[in-house]
Amino acid sequence: MTPQRFSLRLAPLPLLLCAATQVHATNGMNMEGYGPISTGMGGASQAIEHGTAAMAQNPATLALMAPGARLDAALGLLGPKVASTLPGFGTADSQGTAYVMPAFGYARRTGALTFGIGVFAQGGMGTDYEPNTFMGAGSGLHTRSELGVGRVLLPVAWQVTPQFAIGATLDFMWAGLDMRMAASGAQLGGLVTGVSGNLGQAMPALAGAPWARIDFSNSSDFSGAASSTGWAGKLGAVYKPDAAWTVGASYQLKSALKDMKTSSTGATMSAAGGFADTGRITVIDFQWPTTTAIGAAWQATPSLLLAADVKRIDWSGVMKDFRLRYDSAGMGGSVSFALPQRWEDQTVTNLGLAWAMNGQLTLRAGVNLADNPIPAALVNPLFPATVEKHYTLGAGYRFSPTAEFNGSLTVAPTSTVTNGQGVVVTHKQTNVQLMYTQRF
Repeated sequence: MTPQRFSLRLAPLPLLLCAATQVHATNGMNMEGYGPISTGMGGASQAIEHGTAAMAQNPATLALMAPGARLDAALGLLGPKVASTLPGFGTADSQGTAYVMPAFGYARRTGALTFGIGVFAQGGMGTDYEPNTFMGAGSGLHTRSELGVGRVLLPVAWQVTPQFAIGATLDFMWAGLDMRMAASGAQLGGLVTGVSGNLGQAMPALAGAPWARIDFSNSSDFSGAASSTGWAGKLGAVYKPDAAWTVGASYQLKSALKDMKTSSTGATMSAAGGFADTGRITVIDFQWPTTTAIGAAWQATPSLLLAADVKRIDWSGVMKDFRLRYDSAGMGGSVSFALPQRWEDQTVTNLGLAWAMNGQLTLRAGVNLADNPIPAALVNPLFPATVEKHYTLGAGYRFSPTAEFNGSLTVAPTSTVTNGQGVVVTHKQTNVQLMYTQRF
C-alpha cells in the first residue's frame, strides 16, 4: 500500500502568505466554513464579526470590526475518507486523506472605511486510488483527481450609517486540475461528443479495448497539470436595527475563469494493446457558481450569541457536465468528452452559537446542513462531492487586547451513495481550522 496522499497546494503569489487551492468537497465543492470562528458556528457568517474571513463570505461584515488593523494567519487541516465499492470487485480506498490549507487576511478600518487583502482556498474535490483496485479498470495504474480553486480578494466595506454597511470584493481566481481516469474502451467511448483528424479515426477501434485512460497530472504542490485564472466578486450588506440584532446578506457572482489547459504535451491518451498518444487537455468553461446568502445574529445575553444563515448555491448553472477536449500532438486531430454531472442547486443551512465564558475564552458550536447536489446515478468515484451534514465545535482564547487564537473542529458523518454503475461511494470527513490574530 502506498503512503497516504498529503497535499499542500499554494497560490502562485510569493509576496503574500499563500493559501492551498485544493480542498475536499464539503458543501458541494465549497468549504463548510471559512475561518475557525465561522466554522465553529456551523459556517454562519452573514451577520457576525469573524475577522478577515468575512471577505470570503459577506464582505460587509468587515465594517463590524473595531477601528485599527487586523492580521489573521490561518491553517486548515482536512481529513476526508472516501471509499468506493463495486460488488464482486472489492473496495477501493482513496489515499487522499490529509490536506493542508494555509490562508491569510489583513484588514484596516479607518473611520467609516474598511479595506484589506486576503488569500483563501475557495474549494475543490478529489480522490486517489491505488493501481490494484477496480478503479484502474485493469490498467495497473493509479487513478486520481484533484481539483482546486483559490482566490486573492481585495475587499472594501463602507459604514453608510451607524446601522447600515455595505461591502464588496474584487476576486482574482485561479483553478487547477489533475486527473488520471480509467474505464473500459466502451465506457470512455460513451463520453465522446466529437472527433476530428487521425485521432478521431482511431476511436472506433479503441472502443473495443478492455481499458482506456486519460491522464494529466503532475507532482507540483502549487498547481494542477491543467490550470487557468480569472475574476469574480461579491456584494454584501449588514444592518443593525438595535444593539442585540444584526442581519446580513451577500451575493457571490459567477466566476469568469478561462478554460483550464495543460501544456501541448501535458496529457496522454492510452489503451490496452499498446495505443499511446501525447497531447493537450482543455477543460472547457469550468466556472464557480453564484451564491445567494442571508443571515441573522442575536446577542441573546452579554455572553450568548446565536446565528443562522441560509445559502443557495447555483450548481445547476455551472455543473451540467464536465467537458474536456484532447488535442493530439502526435497523431493530429482531437476528441471531445463530456462527463455528465447535472448537479442540482443546493440549499445550505448554517446554525451556530458562541458563549463568551469570560473576557478571554469563547466556546462555539454549530451544525451545517445541506443535501447532496449530485444525482445519485451520476456520482463519479473520482469526484464524490456528496457530504451533507457537518457538526462543528470551536473555541477562541484572547491572550491580550491585541492577540488571540481560534480553532474549530468539523465532523461530517458518512454519506453513502450508489451510482448508476452499482458503485457504492462512502465519504466522511474530520476537519480542523486554526487561526492566530494580531491587532494593531
